[in-house]
Amino acid sequence: MLTHLILGAGPAGVIAAETIRKHAPQDNIFIVGDEAEPPYSRMAIPYLLVGRIGEPGTHLRHSPDHYERLRIHLKRGVRAKAIDTQARRVAFDDGTDMAYDRLLIATGSSPVQPPIPGIDSPGVHTCWTLDDARAIAARAQPGARVVQVGAGFIGCIIMEALALRGVKLSVVETGDRMVPRMMGPTAGGMIRQWVQSKGIDVHTGARVEAIQPVGNALRVKLSSGEVLEADLVISATGVRPNIGFLWGSGVRCLQGVLTDEHLQTSVSGVYAAGDCAEAFDRVSGRTIVSAIQPNAAEQARVAALNMVGQRAVLGGVTQINVLDTLGLISTSFGNWQGVPGGERAELVDQEAGKALSLQFDGELLVGCNSVGWTDHVGVMRGLVEGQIRLTPEWKQRLLEDPTQLMPAYLACAQAQEARGLGKLAPR
Repeated sequence: MLTHLILGAGPAGVIAAETIRKHAPQDNIFIVGDEAEPPYSRMAIPYLLVGRIGEPGTHLRHSPDHYERLRIHLKRGVRAKAIDTQARRVAFDDGTDMAYDRLLIATGSSPVQPPIPGIDSPGVHTCWTLDDARAIAARAQPGARVVQVGAGFIGCIIMEALALRGVKLSVVETGDRMVPRMMGPTAGGMIRQWVQSKGIDVHTGARVEAIQPVGNALRVKLSSGEVLEADLVISATGVRPNIGFLWGSGVRCLQGVLTDEHLQTSVSGVYAAGDCAEAFDRVSGRTIVSAIQPNAAEQARVAALNMVGQRAVLGGVTQINVLDTLGLISTSFGNWQGVPGGERAELVDQEAGKALSLQFDGELLVGCNSVGWTDHVGVMRGLVEGQIRLTPEWKQRLLEDPTQLMPAYLACAQAQEARGLGKLAPR
């Protein structure tokens, strides 16, 4: 009988625990989370802010006795401080420690706070935890002046929730466009135009130089010289994996916790999954941290199976972002920026608010962007992740007309399947 210790009470940690219990009925399972809340989904926080769900709706499992029934022991409100991989023990910040036979690091990520004078002032919040959501809801009343710093993927999700609360919203982004790590200049510019048409003030190519409390309000100074008055400031400038406690443990980290195809780390018996894990991406040919929930779920499942002695292999990570910004759908797959020496095709209809960009590496479609184009989402994913090899004729047709993705997929994927090379169908 083994003891499985899971650090992290997010989706990866919970799915791993449930998978272990299914395949190892007698083993001991412990989940340790650094918040006092029951395990919940951060992706549900925007729905909480707009009132579509209550706090219980954010919980990952809704039966009060779910973990007890599965004999999964929850330890809340403590954080791992250090790991002794030789002794197989984890020390926590409350002075306790715990032994393990198998360890899963699923500690997720935390917001990055930029070095802005006044960033710690009352009324400045990240939007990452239920505590954050409570504080934001108290201030983000209809008509309140809100400044959001950051317009990346997470920032745009937060922005939509704030807009639906009826606040007077200004967004500041240091990049030259919105969602700069997901979208190229054309697509990012179109998203900005759309957002502005919805009454949101957008400042791109600008940075916040200082935040000054003025009574119960805040004054936000921008590098452009503008000054924005606010009742609430939201910091949404990105996140980084929670891996600092692994220093000196022997667990190898690059951007995240480096894992192999079984999600095992450089230390035997220690695994990683979710936003803190760095896994191999077959499309780009390198290891990446791809912090989206489908990745967390699959990595947790594969790690858990290996923790109980079943040989399971991660097929690869998914580089996919699908964003709904106040009704405008945009997508990003794979190497959307392209590769050196690669060819590209772009189709833009500014009047209709639609754009489609394809990136090629030889006979492979390796990345794409789309704005306002929803018909081809599944096919784009199938072509990129399935590494479907295009015939010269179909590649040329796509270069001339990027909307021919579906017939290109059907023609080339079927041929590749017949040769036993392709395995991923569009979803």
